[in-house]
Amino acid sequence: MKLSIALLSLTAGASAFTAPLQTSSPSTTSLQSTLEKPKQVQLTRFDRIKAKYKGPQITISPEVEAEVGFSYSAFDDAVAATDYSFNRNDVVKGTVVQYDKGGCIVDIGAKASAFLPLQEAALIQDGVSIESLIEIDEERNFEIISEEDENGQLMVSIRRIQYREAWDQVVAKQETDEAFDAECVSVNRGGAIFLVNGLRAFLPGSHLTGRLPDEDLIGQTLPLKFLEVNQEENKLVVSNRRAVVEAQMADLSRGDVIDGLVKALKPYGAFVEVGGMSGLLHISQISMDRIVDLEKVLQPGQKIKCMIIDHDKVNGRIALSTKTLEPEPGDMIRDPDRVYDMADETARIYLEKQEAERKKREESAQNIVLGLGDALDDLGSSDKSSDNLDSLLS
Repeated sequence: MKLSIALLSLTAGASAFTAPLQTSSPSTTSLQSTLEKPKQVQLTRFDRIKAKYKGPQITISPEVEAEVGFSYSAFDDAVAATDYSFNRNDVVKGTVVQYDKGGCIVDIGAKASAFLPLQEAALIQDGVSIESLIEIDEERNFEIISEEDENGQLMVSIRRIQYREAWDQVVAKQETDEAFDAECVSVNRGGAIFLVNGLRAFLPGSHLTGRLPDEDLIGQTLPLKFLEVNQEENKLVVSNRRAVVEAQMADLSRGDVIDGLVKALKPYGAFVEVGGMSGLLHISQISMDRIVDLEKVLQPGQKIKCMIIDHDKVNGRIALSTKTLEPEPGDMIRDPDRVYDMADETARIYLEKQEAERKKREESAQNIVLGLGDALDDLGSSDKSSDNLDSLLS
């Protein structure tokens, strides 16, 4: 009896230990089912609509397909075989088909149409609408700027194409070093911002001729030239002074009598503004007589007439003189108005005198050269005579 009870106890204990090994936990079962579950393929918007379609189905008979020479299945195979491979930064042709919220829909031949947002519709935008930037049925190039979304739609851009084209045009202008006109769009403490082919260029205040960069400058168009072009750093620096100076320097020559405005006085002379350029009137070129006090002869803001005696077209520097316009030595000190009234006549006489002196110098130099030639000829003749005398004596 006791032996039977002991055997039953051992059997119950063994079943208690083996029972948990035969059952699995709920979490383990869930993990296994998750791993074994196949991954669902994400449907496109067209596929989802097609799956939900409950309308009438059109069946094409084999006789009609044979007559047409093409079937729906063949069409599906052709679509599947067509490669719609579009990559980011590709440039493709497309046609605008309709306006949408914040942009427009573009047909680029893909399985789904592309979307052109307003901010990518043009390089220059100033509170304009998508309708004013691009028209329906307009065909042009677009750059792909995104990957396909869940509906297979791409995002495209016109602005990025125009951006590269604008830089190409800017680089070409810099190589030819030609002047161009541009409009001011904003000003700041250091200068002004101009639009050059749609790109923002900085004009330092020191390179603005005849004025300060204030709010009145916005909207105005000025002639400019490039100071720095750096596409890698997206940096454009322009100069109005360089464009103005070089244009005016092309029309100026030595001996021209021009009007000027005294801008500043220095111990060595005066700076005179001439047509937006700054010229130096050295103290030694003001009068034939010695000047003790420059402020008694010239004052800032005073209008004068002066002659160009030298210029540097490359650096835009001009050397001026009023001494050459004096009818009598010292007139700039005693009667400057007389100098200005007779400036053109005095300049004509001065230039004629300079031309006569130049011709005289040329004649003197020519006479010296001819004299040297005659002397050399005489020296050659004397050498021949001595040779003849030696032959006779021998």
